Amino acid sequence: MTVILLRHGVSTSNTARTLAGRSQGVDLTERGNEQARALAVRLAALPIEHIVHSPLLRCQRTVAPLADKLDLEPEYDDRLIEVDYGDWTGKPLADLLTEPLWKVVQQHASGAVFPGGEGLAQVQARAVAAIRELDRRFAEQHGHDVLWVACSHGDVIKSVLADAFGIHLDGFQRIVVEPASISVVRYTPTAPYVWRVNDTGTDLSALAASNMPRPVADSRATQDGEPVDTSGPVPGGEVGDTGSADNGNAERRDSL
Repeated sequence: MTVILLRHGVSTSNTARTLAGRSQGVDLTERGNEQARALAVRLAALPIEHIVHSPLLRCQRTVAPLADKLDLEPEYDDRLIEVDYGDWTGKPLADLLTEPLWKVVQQHASGAVFPGGEGLAQVQARAVAAIRELDRRFAEQHGHDVLWVACSHGDVIKSVLADAFGIHLDGFQRIVVEPASISVVRYTPTAPYVWRVNDTGTDLSALAASNMPRPVADSRATQDGEPVDTSGPVPGGEVGDTGSADNGNAERRDSL
């Protein structure tokens, strides 16, 4: 059984550099819609049997073109929803840099609990349970191996990949999952096997120096008089410049 873990395309919150969380009405940007259409072209030739997504709008929009091409009816699963960031929801990322919890999220994710929200360990437990349960259901339903898509959010997908890799949740920030990227996990009776991570096609522009992950510019980013290290992934999984122009990836496709 093989699942394609798909992160939603670039959203209005990504470009605004805010932490969307479960805020309602966060839609894809035009770039995000282009990515969704490109994904449909890229994946349509694969024998995908099911599409499951987070109930949030940006995930619904991302899978819609693919579902149309494959003539599939997507279903949603609440367990694939974005992290409940609680009081952090909707805040600019720059305003969160000096929060003591910021370093905990970066270095000790398993102990991070967002104020008024959920802990990242809870997120991993629910997301992994959902993926494994859906995988079993589809296997029983079809009686053979099935390829299916699960569309979710950055931190959620990274937590599933950490489990598949067999690494501690505290290391999940070392995994990069960009908007509209696919990561592929094959589940077997003995162990999961990770086939792809953060695959956005043949384009490698994300590796250019001008597009690499960089600190969020903010003069207040100090703590106890010392600069805050913001060079790594942040809550929500943002990396680099999510608002860049289309790089021509729509017409390219790679086989899995």
